[in-house]
Amino acid sequence: MLNFPSTPSFSLGGKRALVAGASSGIGLACAVALAEHGAEVTLAARRASALQEIADQMTTKGWSAKVLEMDVTDVAGTAAAVAENGPFDILLNSAGFARHSKAVETVPEDFDSVMNVNVRGAYFLTQAVAIGLLEAGRPGSLINISSQMGHVGGQERAVYCASKFAVEGFTKAMALEFGPAKIRVNTICPTFILTDLSRPTFEDPTKRAWILDKIKLGRPGEIEDIMGAVVYLASEASALVTGTAMLVDGGWTAD
Repeated sequence: MLNFPSTPSFSLGGKRALVAGASSGIGLACAVALAEHGAEVTLAARRASALQEIADQMTTKGWSAKVLEMDVTDVAGTAAAVAENGPFDILLNSAGFARHSKAVETVPEDFDSVMNVNVRGAYFLTQAVAIGLLEAGRPGSLINISSQMGHVGGQERAVYCASKFAVEGFTKAMALEFGPAKIRVNTICPTFILTDLSRPTFEDPTKRAWILDKIKLGRPGEIEDIMGAVVYLASEASALVTGTAMLVDGGWTAD
């Protein structure tokens, strides 16, 4: 009689997940994916009122959803909110910001605004959730939404690329530090995802042609393309995965 291996579970039952930037787009999709698989999801954003309708609709489906007002650029406030409402077994940080321009046209104000959210905010939010897990002696999975632009360059994206390369760097360092405590740290790196925010880019014929030429599968990403990745990284199915990036880029970075 053969002893077949058992597929690790993708269930998130009994897990508590914090989703930052949950009001729309990728963040909302990730919150739905985590809730569908059994996690108790806390939806976080700067305006809690914008999240309440989402939470109410999620609970009508039998999912567990709460709302937390949180601005990742307020480091002290974020740490206090996480400490008060945690510990969280899962972090999914989708809070992000972009101001694109040619490098020679970058102004310090735009540089600082992008770095404040994408690097400083992400770093200290990840730190806060990790501290809660370490103090509780619990394992966990910490996931930041990075970008394919954390691995390659892009047109008029010097600042954005710099911010996402930084996220990839602290992900690897934190994975080394938190690994002995069974806290995993990873990123998800999407290509261009069709959302309300990105729609103007796709409506520009030149930019759309550039995007579709680079994506080997010949189509822009949809938010649904990210949902399986987050469930995988949040669950025991990825128990040996840490310090790495999951590229959901349609082959953009393959060449």
